[in-house]
Order: sequence, then structure tokens, then C-alpha cells
Amino acid sequence: QMQLVESGGGSVQAGGSLRLSCVASGHTIDTFYWAWFRQAPGKAREAVARIYTGDGTIYVADSVKGRFTLTRDNTKKTLYLQMNSLKPEDAGMYYCAATFALFRVPLKSDEYGIWGQGTQVSVSS
Repeated sequence: QMQLVESGGGSVQAGGSLRLSCVASGHTIDTFYWAWFRQAPGKAREAVARIYTGDGTIYVADSVKGRFTLTRDNTKKTLYLQMNSLKPEDAGMYYCAATFALFRVPLKSDEYGIWGQGTQVSVSS
């Protein structure tokens, strides 16, 4: 089974940057959806970005488009989320997730079966 471990969270001032990492280990296959979600206190978990590893198709949420960049290192089995120009509304727990179910594009958190423990992002103004 695949396991996911996130790292890279922390506290930054508004306008600052962080790079989150998600390392996959255990059983993996080449083709799957790999995503970042975030959840602020009192709010629903929302998709931030995802990649379909089959062809490299990337989705980035409108709320972070132009500021966040999703990349993948195949050798290290690591998914990165480069977060620039951070805003207070970007704060929350960031989770890495994956699914091997490829019959539909996974849009919501409940469509992902593999999750990391999360890494906290705080943005001060």
C-alpha cells in the first residue's frame, strides 16, 4: 500500500513563500491522481492542485492560480507544492492525497483514499 508523508509547512508572513513536499512510499504504480488539499478551521476541505501522472495534466484551483505551482520528482517519488505570495486566507492544514481510481477525475476529498497526516501552514499579516 502507498503511504504519503507531507512536510514543509510552517509560519510565514503575508507575501512569503513555502514549499510543501509529499513523499510516496510503499506500493506505487505509475498512473494515479496525486493532489494537495487544504482545510482552514471551520471550513470544508478544498482541492488546491492535482496532477494526473498518466499524462502530466495539472489542475490548480483558481484561488491559488498564479501563486502556487505543482511539480513532481519521479525519481524521489515526491510531489511539491510551491506556494508564493502567500495570503492569510491560504492558512490551514495542507494534506497530500492520492487515488488509483481512474474512471473519473477526482474533484472532492472523499474521492481520494490515500492521505498523509497533513502539514500546517500559517500566514501572518
